[in-house]
Amino acid sequence: MQEKKYKSLTIPKLTWEKGKSSSTVGELIVEPLEPGFGITIGNALRRVILSSIEGCAVTSVIIKGVNNEFSSLKGVVEDMLHVLLNIKEIIVKNNSGEPGKMHVVAKGSEKSVVTVADITADKHLELINKDLVLAHLAPDGELEVEFFVEMGRGYGPAQWPHGTSLQSDERIYLDAKFSPIERVEFHVEKTRVGQSIDYDKLIFVVFTDGSIHPQDALHYGTSVLRTQLGNFLTATEIPFNEISKPDEEEAEHEKMLEVGGPTEGLPVDLFLKPIDELEFSVRAHNCLIGAGIKRVIDLVNLTEEDTLKIKNFGRKSLREVKEILSAFGLRLGMNVKELDLKKVLKEQEDRLQS
Repeated sequence: MQEKKYKSLTIPKLTWEKGKSSSTVGELIVEPLEPGFGITIGNALRRVILSSIEGCAVTSVIIKGVNNEFSSLKGVVEDMLHVLLNIKEIIVKNNSGEPGKMHVVAKGSEKSVVTVADITADKHLELINKDLVLAHLAPDGELEVEFFVEMGRGYGPAQWPHGTSLQSDERIYLDAKFSPIERVEFHVEKTRVGQSIDYDKLIFVVFTDGSIHPQDALHYGTSVLRTQLGNFLTATEIPFNEISKPDEEEAEHEKMLEVGGPTEGLPVDLFLKPIDELEFSVRAHNCLIGAGIKRVIDLVNLTEEDTLKIKNFGRKSLREVKEILSAFGLRLGMNVKELDLKKVLKEQEDRLQS
């Protein structure tokens, strides 16, 4: 039986923006993507990363001399409810995934401010926000706390044992925010592949609390998503990664479509396309058409001053035009000569015929 042939897919390249990345923020550029894939992939990854990344949090504490969260402790400025709220803000990195314990003992005669840096933790636990203040002590005050740390996903309500109001060990259970993800954003822009200008460029930004690196968070989320989608495969997976490798002949043809000068690296045909294909807003599009700007070359040869002279074309429309042109590697004021473009097209035709 003859093996079925499938049409290839565009395989994107992933690039982390070094200048915009740190241990808590990571910006990933993914391009080119098949038309419509930017929103599909961006939204799926965002939802999975926000909901499914494992994290570590304090789930219960034993505070010496306190048996409930509404108590107060002599020599401690804050009431226990305030102290517990501060404890919930502790960021813990768990290097093994196993439960652990932490401990702090502080006396007001030695120091008046108790911070996360004063906590002693198990070897597999690492404290991130060491400057966080837990409590203030009077000279005669003393604070001793044992923290119990667990792993989890998302948000976990306090796990009080049923049927008892006070615990024999005086443990107080806490709600826990396990997720190490603070925020996830994504934006989709248009980008060019060959002569087509409707492909997607995905800008994906991950913000964490520092207990996980943004790249690791993306890896985790991708693994979760891939595992879940794998269950939908009812037959052998189609090897799109193999059949979608760029063909050498197509790559050479793409190279022939490029022209030097201010348009270097851009296909000649792009400049001769109608501005309709750039998908401007109705207002900006109508203003440009009304001014006789019908092709991409007509637009990129304008300066910013020229565009602002167009009737009803304001700075908001100018900003929109500049952003969309930038997505395709274009800009205003390129000064492209149509005769040069036609000359290159003629040379390309001669090469193809020969």
